[in-house]
Amino acid sequence: MALLYGSRVFFNLNFKASKLSRTLTHSYPRFQVRSMATSEMKKIQIQRDDTTFDAYVVGKEDAPGIVVLQEWWGVDFEIKNHALKISKLEPGYKALIPDLYRGKVGLDAAEAQHLMDGLDWQGAVKDIQASVNWLKANGSQKVGVTGYCMGGALAIASSVLVSEVDAVVAFYGVPPPELADPTNTKVPIQAHFGELDNIVGFSDVKAAKGLEEKLKESGKPFEVHLYPGATHAFMNTSPEGIERRKGMGATDENEATAELAWSRFQSWMSCYLAA
Repeated sequence: MALLYGSRVFFNLNFKASKLSRTLTHSYPRFQVRSMATSEMKKIQIQRDDTTFDAYVVGKEDAPGIVVLQEWWGVDFEIKNHALKISKLEPGYKALIPDLYRGKVGLDAAEAQHLMDGLDWQGAVKDIQASVNWLKANGSQKVGVTGYCMGGALAIASSVLVSEVDAVVAFYGVPPPELADPTNTKVPIQAHFGELDNIVGFSDVKAAKGLEEKLKESGKPFEVHLYPGATHAFMNTSPEGIERRKGMGATDENEATAELAWSRFQSWMSCYLAA
């Protein structure tokens, strides 16, 4: 499924069932901000099937767990910012980031699209399941999943495909039907979208409304929030994240919007992950 960011191709969800295939037609600025190590984070390895992948853990021992899923950039500074913030939300969480790209990080949109094109999405769902299982085996009685952009779509997919998940909060991303149908979600879902997001069929208003209709059919608790004046990736409020968004044409800066979304995130997870 090719998704458009304005008049430019944003990325391509590379499912075998998809009949759409496009390439980047415009250049993007290259960002010299590499994935930053955080002293509070511990790097671990998780086994699933016949493969092992790296993950990053931060937060309270024996706290509820939250799997935090990357944007198309990879495990970079912004997803680590999110995980660190989540770990410090009341009542305290153990946040885990699985490295779906196996150590690779996109420094510009062309690299990010290349990495995303090469992602085994069914394999990524298995990584999420292994991450949830690791948290539950290491002190977390309940585990939620959250994600941003690509990770948001995967978070919703996990609500359908990973039976061990207890709650999901997704940011600006809806999985294509080839991967998962949100009508079949097994857990409560909260989702967040910007009203000015123009990634057609993935995170624009039409996609958000379509998700809402499917969640109504699921019979599970849900919330779908639309934020006026917000474009794609509005949760990225670090100086580096703002710079990167501006380079891709997203000029809105509204920290209050992000804080409102964080407040709703905290309420949702504390409700459904309480022991």
